Amino acid sequence: MAKVTIDGKSIEVPDGTTILNAARMIGGDIVPPAMCYYSKLKGSGGKCRTCLVEVSKGSEKDPRPMPKLVASCSTPVMDGMEVGSSSSAKVQDARKGVTEFLLLNHPLDCPICDQAGECDLQDLGYKHGLVSTRTDEERRTFEMEDIGDKIKLHMNRCILCYRCVYTADQITDNRVHGILNRGDHSEISTYIHNVIDNDFSGNVIDVCPVGALTDKTFRFKSRVWFTRPMDAHRNCDKCCGKTAVWLFGDEVLRVTARKDQWGEVEDFICNTCRFDKKSLADWTIEGPRAIDKHSVIAQNHYELPELEKVKTLK
Repeated sequence: MAKVTIDGKSIEVPDGTTILNAARMIGGDIVPPAMCYYSKLKGSGGKCRTCLVEVSKGSEKDPRPMPKLVASCSTPVMDGMEVGSSSSAKVQDARKGVTEFLLLNHPLDCPICDQAGECDLQDLGYKHGLVSTRTDEERRTFEMEDIGDKIKLHMNRCILCYRCVYTADQITDNRVHGILNRGDHSEISTYIHNVIDNDFSGNVIDVCPVGALTDKTFRFKSRVWFTRPMDAHRNCDKCCGKTAVWLFGDEVLRVTARKDQWGEVEDFICNTCRFDKKSLADWTIEGPRAIDKHSVIAQNHYELPELEKVKTLK
């Protein structure tokens, strides 16, 4: 076990635990943001640099501070390590810089983006973004494309976090999309339209931290804060069948995998559950999902009596 102190709060964690996961064990505002790291995807992390932290003491054996900020998602803790996250001025300045960098090419089209209200980059920009841009160069632009019959790719919004590539690579047998080209010309693509076709392809939508990959069956139907997310399940022979259904009245507008407090999928679901089961009669409603009170989705506040209303609609 190793003892680590983050923003003055100490915790003992198993050897090999990263600083980010140690911070998540503590919880609260000290947890660094993460745009590319995904605990369920091997090899993820180390790309977006939003999780940078300051290590003011390396360990008990070597108390020297690390000379540069480090990526908390890929840096293991050492016994006696002391870390500055939200309390560090260097870290806050670095996160502002990383946010500005991520927004260099990202279009500010939140009013028409289906990800608005549950977008990690939107939250990051609200907390660390600048009021106006400091660049005059044109943003890079790409044509929208259908990489699957129900998946729309907005490459303009992509921040190249690689999550969708890792997801397709690790939960399917035939990944057909990836990163094309190099440098500023890098992009997610397949070379061929509508080529992604497997039972779990829709999970790339859930892992995307921005609005680059969207559900074509839900596009422009509603804002997430006008819907009511409910835990639901069904007997499915392809996946666990445990999902979150997003209701507007008695209509199921979309179905997604359930996510934990860090925005990560608890269990990947199949395309049948996600795209084809859009009737309330297809699902057994368990109850309202717990929504963070700081989330914009909480604006559409509902209590447990809403569950009874849903049951009567069935």
